[in-house]
Amino acid sequence: MENRNLLRQCVAEAIGTFALIFIGVGAIYNNPGLLGVALAHGLTIAVMVSATGGISGGHLNPAVTFGLLVGGKISFRDSVAYWVAQLAGATAAGFLCVGLLGTAAVAGGTPDISALNGVPVVSICQAIIIEAVVTFFLVFVVYGSAVDARAPKIGGLAIGLAVAIGILFAGPLTGGALNPARTFGPALASGHWNNHLVYWAGPMLGGLLAGLVYGRFLIREK
Repeated sequence: MENRNLLRQCVAEAIGTFALIFIGVGAIYNNPGLLGVALAHGLTIAVMVSATGGISGGHLNPAVTFGLLVGGKISFRDSVAYWVAQLAGATAAGFLCVGLLGTAAVAGGTPDISALNGVPVVSICQAIIIEAVVTFFLVFVVYGSAVDARAPKIGGLAIGLAVAIGILFAGPLTGGALNPARTFGPALASGHWNNHLVYWAGPMLGGLLAGLVYGRFLIREK
């Protein structure tokens, strides 16, 4: 029964993460502007976290899972299963988008450090810090709006808004991934691996810090 429940949770995580990458790449392809891209990602997270929260907790992000692991809210075994499911969902979405929109479109929808006249607007170190900070905010909001027993019952709305505001700041600089799966799936499908380390190091660091600050210090159990 426990293994069956974990399978259900992983299926939910894969579907939710698939939705994020599918909508995210498509939104960038349609070029609605920074606000439109931020809202597309944020609204997708809001609805999919709400839809999967009762099944898996609605992580949809390896950095969120890592932050909850650090805070002692999920086991290491389940974390690994969630990570596999999230990356699998992201990869499936990436390859479907390649089939629908083309490789160049998916490469263009893969987060990367922005450049001005061929010169990166931020260094790799700066990009890691930016991704870490905005992901810290995201995982902090996950704790404060979904994990903490005192949390307001607002579904995934606050989490989606945290993604949107993170993209509004980080989007023009790093692409605003806030999520290793958001970069990994499209990168694998399109072959666009530029600065890929940034999108693991930054978000996972942010998740780690939020897990320590909120999960180990600020939270109060029932």
